[in-house]
This record gives sequence, C-alpha cells and structure tokens, in this order.
Amino acid sequence: MTTWSQFTEEAPSIAALFQRRHQATGNLCMLATLRADGSPRISPIEPMIFDGMLVLAGMPNTRKFDDLARDPRFCLHTATVDTMVTEGDAKLFGTVTDVKDETVHAAFARKLFDDSGFDIRGQKFDHFYVADLTGASTVETKDDHLDITVWKPGGGETVVRKD
Repeated sequence: MTTWSQFTEEAPSIAALFQRRHQATGNLCMLATLRADGSPRISPIEPMIFDGMLVLAGMPNTRKFDDLARDPRFCLHTATVDTMVTEGDAKLFGTVTDVKDETVHAAFARKLFDDSGFDIRGQKFDHFYVADLTGASTVETKDDHLDITVWKPGGGETVVRKD
C-alpha cells in the first residue's frame, strides 16, 4: 500500500502541485468511480490529508461511496476551470481501503472540527476510505510546451515534455 506519506517522498513535485491546486479550490476535487453497470461516475469530493493518509470521506449514503464499496478503484482530479491549465492540474489513481478503526474516526473528526469548525465528533462513520495510491500525474504549462510528470510506486517521477 502506498500511503500519502510514502507518495510525497517518492513524488514530491506531483504531491506539491496536488496540494497547491487542492487548497486553491477550497479542497474541492473531482472523484471518478465505477457504477454498478461499469460506467464512470464523476462526483465532487473534499479529500483530506490526515495522519499520513489521503482520506476520501464525506456525506454518508452517497452513490460515490456505494461505488467504492463495490469496486475500490478511483481517480481523483484537482478541480479547474482554467482551460489553459496555467496553474497546472494533478490526477491521483488508486484503490481505497475502508478503515474500521473507530479511534482513527474519532481523531479525524477532532481534526476536522479543529481545522474547520465542522462538527461530526461522536458520529458513527459508514465508511472511512483511505487511498492506496497506484499512480499519479500532473500537467504544467511552460512558456512553449507542456510538462507531464508521471509517477508509479517505486519508480520515482518521470517528466515528459510535449512541444
């Protein structure tokens, strides 16, 4: 399993761009999952980095979490409205694990409350999905070209220049 902490060590430029774009949009990303019939679903989500993990948590009883319970594969894309992608964008790929440890849930709820004032302390979590990253990429516009940076676990970052 490649945790967020391991990912940031192996792919520091991709992780930095993801975090920069994630924060610039108020933590909004787009989550791709697979519906029961195999077709794709795109849903908004506000993932959080917590205790060395990338957590995909949110409102209970949503279809995106039903999708992940059935098929744990996902793609997470930083939200953008800039067709020129002047600030860059990032995609993370992987699978999720549903962490059942209620002490982790409680610590997450405390951190969420401390950071945002949003209070879910004491509530039971239906799901607490933690990402196991299997790949990532970024696109950055340069003066006269694009740099596409790609990462796979254990392989470091590779930059492909597109003129």
